[in-house]
Amino acid sequence: MAELLAADHAFVNTSCEIFFCHLSLLHFPALSRALRAHTPSRRPPPRSRPRSRRSTCSTYPTAGTPPRPAAPNEGADVITVVGESLIDLVGPAAGRTFASLPGGSPANVAVGLARLGNQVTLATHLGDDTFGRLVREHLECSGADVRILPGPKEPTSLAIATLDTEGVADYDFRIAWDLHELPVLDSSCQAVHTGSLATTLAPGADVLEAFMAAEHTRGAVTLSLDPNIRPSLLPPRAEVVARVERQVAMVDVVKVSSEDVAWLHPGEKDTEVARRWLASGPALVVVTRGAAGAWAVTAAGEARQPASPVKAVDTVGAGDAFTAGVLDWLGRAGLLGGARRGELAGLDGRALSDLLRTATVIAGITCTRQGAEPPTRTEIAA
Repeated sequence: MAELLAADHAFVNTSCEIFFCHLSLLHFPALSRALRAHTPSRRPPPRSRPRSRRSTCSTYPTAGTPPRPAAPNEGADVITVVGESLIDLVGPAAGRTFASLPGGSPANVAVGLARLGNQVTLATHLGDDTFGRLVREHLECSGADVRILPGPKEPTSLAIATLDTEGVADYDFRIAWDLHELPVLDSSCQAVHTGSLATTLAPGADVLEAFMAAEHTRGAVTLSLDPNIRPSLLPPRAEVVARVERQVAMVDVVKVSSEDVAWLHPGEKDTEVARRWLASGPALVVVTRGAAGAWAVTAAGEARQPASPVKAVDTVGAGDAFTAGVLDWLGRAGLLGGARRGELAGLDGRALSDLLRTATVIAGITCTRQGAEPPTRTEIAA
């Protein structure tokens, strides 16, 4: 017990000392097992043996979480997601009790894609600590592979998400994002998604942007970006705008929220910004508008879609689930991979309507659950 707590002592003291005592052990599988192992018992302790993924996933995720898909869909496109994974401490703005839930925008997208049956690898940072093990279990139990990127050994990152009366989250972060290098993509990879803090928070964002530029030049994969702006962690607005504009011009698919557009370009309509971005390089730009639904545009057409009518618990991870829905739809339509860029740009209004309808259903289901818990394909069909 002492060894386990010592490993996380510095992180807990610096990042969540006022929250830790309120977190339920139900959200900490590794800590719960350690406590049970040190509880006096008349029976001798069991012999130590490696845990299989099956045994881990039988007790995690928590009740109400969709089950892990048995296997990726046959012939599914291989997608690599690059970016941060962390723990969300989620609770009401006026409360003192917070639930610890795995999160991070890129990690949420990877989970969403895996639960829909895609072959997904998340390239990320995770600390060798209780929070890191919690996040890794969540990813692997959802069907995603995890690849740890080279970099400094840091504690697992933390996001404190406080919810208003409508379940909308406001975030405060404790995160470090520093990369030494990025992995070479497998030859079978058809798409790369990234965004959020990974593409805006230095110094790691500089390495990742160089990677995006190289892949843009290579032209072998579909590149996807969600800026997912977090103003509290970012440099001056002008620097962020310049970085986002550079990255938008490198990719094939952009998903952006209307809130992000308003922060990046105050006073401009999201449709105007999206069309300008489309002209700079992407084949598809999608704007999400929360309760007002979503809008998408290509060179061949545009479409609008109202939000799914649901009773929302919170909105944590809803935009990431939407992104996963977009990429899944494109994969099922055979539109991922550098060679399919022409067909991607040719999506007309009817096809875009179907894409948006699918993605909004997935996001809507996610809103009915606490935290970033996107659905499986079976649940969508139910």
